[in-house]
Amino acid sequence: MTSKYLSYILRHDPAACGIELDKNGWANVNELIAGAQKSGKVINRAILIKLVNDDCMGRFEFNDDKSKIRARYGHSLPVDLGLQTQTPPKILYHGTSEKFLQSILQFGLDKKSRNFVHLSTDKVMAENTGARHGKPVVLGIYAGQMAKDGYKFYQTANGVWLTERVPTKYIEVL
Repeated sequence: MTSKYLSYILRHDPAACGIELDKNGWANVNELIAGAQKSGKVINRAILIKLVNDDCMGRFEFNDDKSKIRARYGHSLPVDLGLQTQTPPKILYHGTSEKFLQSILQFGLDKKSRNFVHLSTDKVMAENTGARHGKPVVLGIYAGQMAKDGYKFYQTANGVWLTERVPTKYIEVL
């Protein structure tokens, strides 16, 4: 089982392996394993633990007794991750591909089918994110000013910053 498959199931389509997420995005680990195996995926608890521990982006988490698992961010499904509004740093970063740049500069960053736009405090991480889709471009986001202007920000347990939209006036190509 790959982290890409786990991301798909926990962020977008749990029914693809016959499971449901609770309102907070948690999936029962035993049901996930059984559903994935029915779908032809080789998975067990040890594999899940390794995926969660080895994921450099910290996309997944277990509950305290490891009976449940969820994606920390990136959902296209309505879930309540229990995030509280926080004051962001002055500047955050967003990685994208050169092919999307003109649209972003014209319309801003929008969450599209996801629940939030994802931002980082790390330029390298943003560049790596952008590189997944082509020639990378890093955008500086004036998050501090956005917050002063009334935009809400949230931070996940692994440090990813989330907001619903970034208008063009807060974006600078770096």
